[in-house]
Amino acid sequence: MADYYDLLGVNRDADGDTLKRAYRRLARQYHPDINKDPGAEDRFKEIGRAYEVLGDPQTRARYDQFGEAGVGGAAGMPDMGDMGGFADLFETFFSGFGGASAGARSQRRGPQQGDDLRYDLTIDFNQAVFGEEKEIRVPHLETCGVCKGSGAKSGSGPTVCTTCGGAGQVRRATRTPFGSFTQVAECPACSGIGQTISDPCGSCNGKGVNQVRKKLRINIPAGVDTGTRLRIASEGNAGLRGGPAGDLYVFLKVKSHSSLRREGLTILSEVNVSYLQAILGDTIEVDTVDGPASLEIPSGTQPNAVLTLENKGIPKLGNPVARGNQRISVNVKLPSRVSDEEKILLEELATHFSSRGIQYHPHKSGLFARLFGKK
Repeated sequence: MADYYDLLGVNRDADGDTLKRAYRRLARQYHPDINKDPGAEDRFKEIGRAYEVLGDPQTRARYDQFGEAGVGGAAGMPDMGDMGGFADLFETFFSGFGGASAGARSQRRGPQQGDDLRYDLTIDFNQAVFGEEKEIRVPHLETCGVCKGSGAKSGSGPTVCTTCGGAGQVRRATRTPFGSFTQVAECPACSGIGQTISDPCGSCNGKGVNQVRKKLRINIPAGVDTGTRLRIASEGNAGLRGGPAGDLYVFLKVKSHSSLRREGLTILSEVNVSYLQAILGDTIEVDTVDGPASLEIPSGTQPNAVLTLENKGIPKLGNPVARGNQRISVNVKLPSRVSDEEKILLEELATHFSSRGIQYHPHKSGLFARLFGKK
């Protein structure tokens, strides 16, 4: 599942107006009435889904915490009236020549937020069911403690870039069939910062940040599943020039269980019983995530019957008090051989069944097929 922020091309701290502008721009670009390219319609739907989730503060908060698992599967397209029509298509297209894009590039001269990081974590089946606190070690960038993030050696500082004169941008005139346009590009010498460092810090080599491995303790909530994403705020890469740090996103993968299987909030399992247990009934011990539990096999249980243990399933993510059930499929095992004594007893039992209306034909079918024959 694609990240919704990446689909809209916005940062994770984008406000509502930024989200709306990004959605309108992309919706116009991929609308099926305009874009006939293969895959445009699918991309249009994905953009709509992303805006619906991120445009609502409550839904966005759940998505930031748990990813797609936190917002469920419900999806619908946003109101197309919110697009404002297609009157500003050309305004959007030509805004790349100076204007808004130039302003965005100039922001690189100030504080810059650090990058978000991804960490993949594999956990056991029971850890996903009940939750757990785990310790992880994450490599990330931290602000240099020697130069305090400036990148310059102590006693010195950045100097104005001689290529762009501190503007962080260079301009280039371009001739097109529509006329002459001035294109604004990032300065190649200072990467848009407007300053260069002539005497770099020896600890970080002028970068202002160092790569370190940080130890973190994270809380895995009960009910997570493979694909669940946990957000740990401000534990990503350090920002540049005093900017805030990015976030850390932990993506979970759950190991399979030897005898249990998950289906939503329900746990599925199987149990083998003898034909006598199925006929007479019994109480047996079965595996659950809570440990061994007693399961009552009612008399007359049929092969492939499904029995239920209530509240032995998966806790609901965000509400661990609510739990699903465990559903157990019953496999009735029939013996391949019986002794003469057992055969006599079974014949007597078959005669008893026959007196109750169960058909019994000794020479037309196998003993146990007759035993479980049609009524």
